[in-house]
Amino acid sequence: MSKKKKRTRSQRTNEITKGIFTVLEKEPSKSFNYKQIAASLGITDTQDRNELIKRLGQLKSSDRIVEEERGKFKKKPSLHTYFTGKVDLTSSGNAYILVDELDDDIFVPYNRLNKALHGDSVEVFLKPRRNGKKPEGEISKILERRKTSYVGIVDKQKTFAFVRPSDSRMYKDIFVPMEKLNKAEDGDKVLVDLGDWPKDADSPYGEVTQILGKPGEHNTEIHSILAEYGLPYEFPYEVEQFAQTLDTSIKESEISKRRDMRDVLTFTIDPKDAKDFDDALSFQKLENGNFEIGIHIADVSHYLQPNTILEDEAYERATSVYLVDRVVPMLPEVLSNNACSLRPNEEKYTFSAIFEMDEKSNLLNQWFGRTVINSNERFAYEEAQHIIETEQATIPEDISIREGSYQVSKDVVEATLTFNRLAKIMRKKRMDDGAISFDKIEVRFNLTENNEPEGVYFKEAKDANKLIEEFMLLANKKVAEFIGKQKKTFVYRIHDRPDEDKLIALNGVISKFGHSINLKDKKSINSSLNQLLQDVKGKKEQNLVDTLTIRSMSKAIYTTENIGHYGLGFEYYSHFTSPIRRYPDVMVHRLLQHYLDGGKPPKQALYEEKCKHSSSMELLASSAERDSIKYMQIKFMEDHKDSEFIGVISGVTEWGIYVEIVENKCEGMVRIRDIKDDYYVFDDRQFAIIGERTKRMYQLGDEVMVMVKNTDLIKRHLDFSLIGKKK
Repeated sequence: MSKKKKRTRSQRTNEITKGIFTVLEKEPSKSFNYKQIAASLGITDTQDRNELIKRLGQLKSSDRIVEEERGKFKKKPSLHTYFTGKVDLTSSGNAYILVDELDDDIFVPYNRLNKALHGDSVEVFLKPRRNGKKPEGEISKILERRKTSYVGIVDKQKTFAFVRPSDSRMYKDIFVPMEKLNKAEDGDKVLVDLGDWPKDADSPYGEVTQILGKPGEHNTEIHSILAEYGLPYEFPYEVEQFAQTLDTSIKESEISKRRDMRDVLTFTIDPKDAKDFDDALSFQKLENGNFEIGIHIADVSHYLQPNTILEDEAYERATSVYLVDRVVPMLPEVLSNNACSLRPNEEKYTFSAIFEMDEKSNLLNQWFGRTVINSNERFAYEEAQHIIETEQATIPEDISIREGSYQVSKDVVEATLTFNRLAKIMRKKRMDDGAISFDKIEVRFNLTENNEPEGVYFKEAKDANKLIEEFMLLANKKVAEFIGKQKKTFVYRIHDRPDEDKLIALNGVISKFGHSINLKDKKSINSSLNQLLQDVKGKKEQNLVDTLTIRSMSKAIYTTENIGHYGLGFEYYSHFTSPIRRYPDVMVHRLLQHYLDGGKPPKQALYEEKCKHSSSMELLASSAERDSIKYMQIKFMEDHKDSEFIGVISGVTEWGIYVEIVENKCEGMVRIRDIKDDYYVFDDRQFAIIGERTKRMYQLGDEVMVMVKNTDLIKRHLDFSLIGKKK
């Protein structure tokens, strides 16, 4: 069975690409113009037609189709059937090659990989298909290595060494000559660069470029996670030095160029442990009874100038990385925690979206531009939530982030309550317009000074969190709309419609819990998804259903080609509100100011390349964040080896079942070979394993009792022993 394709472009683009090849391959001797291809594919709307024309040009440029005469295309003649695609290696060592223009992935057995590794771009030769068989091929050429560095452990011999990679999909150890060990000792965890892989060599050659430390030590493992994804954990010396030379003082000459908001009531609401405050809200009541609400964002682009080493570093990082015990910032601390952090009672340069709104949250006027503010207060979410719930001005000691309890002004109370009231109206309208409400549980750890986990808690979004979210969404939406309607080059945050096959599969899983999704049309899908997410709140299956629902969605990405944001239900959307931690927000600030100054649109291709890089780095950062949480979960479970836990079966495979513990969301595996009461067989139709003799079934979503069998911090594996079903 073909492995499910992991799409990296929008679903519709892939469908159009496949459609082009379907039409051209049906009559390979004939040439077609775009209108004929569109008619064959039933394409009638402007957006899909433009995508079709664009893809024809791209396929011609990459020499995958031929333009016989101006505007008329045909299939490229070929003596052999070769395709280009990406390697998706399975746990068995075989691979599937993901090819855009084919419906089925090409299966490549282990012995025909020809030194290709997971994620590589390759050329694959498609063998003649046998009756009823899936497409099978052999890799003929490696076009580009996805990964050139690996984390692993040194196995030192007398005259040479091997590095055993931590990545389970790297199926070969890396040979390292003694002179390229660079002082690494036996057992060290290191980063090794991949070198040549000679034809007659069983293993690739490599060179140790960094010694990460001893396996199992906390800093070693955290640095290993970053290194595995090519993410830095410190700034180069010259970048830090450059940042220190920046003039971060507030000057009257600069203030005179900006809208002065220093006398307007302004405050920040952030997590209690936050150090970078990149957004603030201001509030004033107008004489006509309406409200002027300012969303003020740190003006990072004032300090981060193009053609500097600081700009190059910020672009390469593209995002801050939020690991379980630390933040790896996009910008050095002098900017992220000081000059660009909107700390109370300090004058700061900001970029603002200012809106006039009435009591019903209707938007009457808007203004965008550079400002200067002086924040009056800094609140934690818990403090703002207390004001919302009690409507009182006293912040009690048990939630205060200051010394003891304290009082806030009546103006702050009024502003907070008004923000909350308006945000609720905006949120309801968003939901009515088809937005999907994802309030997935986020796992957090209480850590000791030595980064040992002593407890698990779940981050919950309350009204104070949602208040901030709504006003940030409003700013992001309106900035994108302002430029988008002018049809100028811009950076959008887009979210494609969900994959229908994934929604059908999701329906199959959730039906076991008595839930369903109405797949009739977009409105029905969104309405039933929201109902599903509401129905599972607080139930044992919540985290499983939340996770599977998110996986059924397309991945949000950055691009200059706007198709709207499906999940939010917005026609235009961008990221404007977090330039301290996201490079795309910096691009948005620069473009917005450029257009406010009357500038002409820059080349779209340049920004599209930057968007692709930003999306790619975001994906790496989120993978590192997940790995760090997994690492800390395993560390936490090391101290609970004698405890029994109630868990929910969160995944079923041919080699075992995954179980997520209800009370702390730690997920581990029960291997089939370790279940001794019967011989169990995987049933993919029922998402279950079934005992051959007893017919006992363990199915996705079942509640079971487990104990910790084994914890491996180095490989980040957590194994459970199955006690049985929950009585």
